[in-house]
Amino acid sequence: MKLVSFRTLLIVAALVVINILSAFVFFRLDLTQEKRYTLSKATQTLLADLPDDVHIDVYLTGDLPPAFKRLETAVRETLDEFQAVAGNKITYRTINPDAFTSIDDKNKLIDKLQRLGLLPTNLVATEGGKRTEKLVFPGVVVSYKGKETGVLLLKGNKTASKEEQLNQSYEGVEFQLASAIRKLSQTEGNRRRVGLLYGHTQVPPSRFADLLASVQENYDLFFIDMTKPGPIEGLDVVLVPKPDRTFSEDEIFKLDQYVVKGGRALFFVDGQRVDSVSNEGTYAQPLNLGLDDLFFRWGLRLNRDVVKDYYCAPIPLNVGNMGDKPNIQLLPWRFYPLLNNFGSSGNPIVRNLDAVLGRFVSTLDTVRSAGIQKTPLLLTSPYTKILKAPALISYNEARQQPDPKTYNDGTRIIGCLLEGKFQSLFANRILPGDPRANGFRAEGVASRVLVCSDGDLIVNDVDFKRNAPYPLGFDRYTRNTYANKDFALNAIDYLVDPEGVIAARTRTVTLRPLDKIRVDANRMGWQALNLVGPLVLIGLVGATWQLLRRRKYAN
Repeated sequence: MKLVSFRTLLIVAALVVINILSAFVFFRLDLTQEKRYTLSKATQTLLADLPDDVHIDVYLTGDLPPAFKRLETAVRETLDEFQAVAGNKITYRTINPDAFTSIDDKNKLIDKLQRLGLLPTNLVATEGGKRTEKLVFPGVVVSYKGKETGVLLLKGNKTASKEEQLNQSYEGVEFQLASAIRKLSQTEGNRRRVGLLYGHTQVPPSRFADLLASVQENYDLFFIDMTKPGPIEGLDVVLVPKPDRTFSEDEIFKLDQYVVKGGRALFFVDGQRVDSVSNEGTYAQPLNLGLDDLFFRWGLRLNRDVVKDYYCAPIPLNVGNMGDKPNIQLLPWRFYPLLNNFGSSGNPIVRNLDAVLGRFVSTLDTVRSAGIQKTPLLLTSPYTKILKAPALISYNEARQQPDPKTYNDGTRIIGCLLEGKFQSLFANRILPGDPRANGFRAEGVASRVLVCSDGDLIVNDVDFKRNAPYPLGFDRYTRNTYANKDFALNAIDYLVDPEGVIAARTRTVTLRPLDKIRVDANRMGWQALNLVGPLVLIGLVGATWQLLRRRKYAN
């Protein structure tokens, strides 16, 4: 009796000590293979340094299918991890729009969510021969100091299966939530600086409006006048949008030294110009921007050609008359390729990205350049045909049925990431007496450059009736929104800091689907096992325990 009492006291004392220690020592162990509960270092730093409270309303809840329930669980688990790092500065709650009994209140909520960019998803299910439909809002609203932003969590490549797309959304939960918190909580003192090079394009500012507005949400935006004397300094990234005027040698020197000294640059350039008109169509004319030698030194060649891709977007075309009215139909326009082939699917810029819409795209070739690592990011489909400029772009092209065998030029690079220590184009060319020799560097520190051979990739359409820009990537003919803006913003994030919040996009969660055929064939057996198995197990444990007690106390 004394022995039992002493043992009991030891157990109680140990539990008390453990509870006391747990109040002072906090730790969590992630035993999953993919480390799905481990936040990236950048996210942990962001949460640990939050200056004020953040509240999150989760609208993905309620009676959901298993795949959406898994995404809901991922959101809740991620927010629990956020709270573990940020403490009381992160709070969240779940709100089910279907739980509103008042129609007016429900409609007001739906209007608010749609204004914040949270568009509903229509779920269709058939159970017992009865078809049911339900609207769900797969997103959250993040609030900080009176400011709100909507975060749409259902993202991914739309060509993937529904299960894969939901899994891609699962993988992106941390990045989407952390990006929203960063956008709202950034102060003026800690925002990075993005420079926009202007004066080299004839595209009006309204055609860049959506991208620039999105950039300004996370960065301070500055305009660069290359005609002014002095180097490019004090910027984290320089954006070169669709230039159509030749760069002077002095301007090329400024870009060269900016990159050599550690600056990052993002080029959206064309290898040809489509603007001349004839009776048969338009012509793609070679475009010389004066950047060829600079790109070649970095390890790229911008080709004077135009891409025809079998996988493309449609345009409206008059195919004849229907009575006294023109018969306009959407027909595939192979000069507008849908870029859904990503050379490095593990790179955070393009991981789980949807298709990107291109217009009159040229190609890139890689050439040898010491110390530069080249990562192709955007590529055409395997069914590609290359036309050397000058080339006729016939209006009749969309009406013809193409032969896939003629689209045999293979996959070609459209966007390429360059990383490493860049060599100056002007090495051994700057004499000591040259005014540019002051501060000149022939080889610099590690830097990053991304070149895309399509200037239209960041150009948005305009709704002339409302005199307002469409979202970047929105196709007004098909009403689809492609991932052009996501690609550009991800590229800027990566160029600024590849170890920042963008690193959360590298998270991988393996999808392990069950064999549906075997599950359906053995459904009754599995259901019986799940129903009877726990009861049998409990009975065996109880019987074993009673047997051991009888043997111990029989004498």
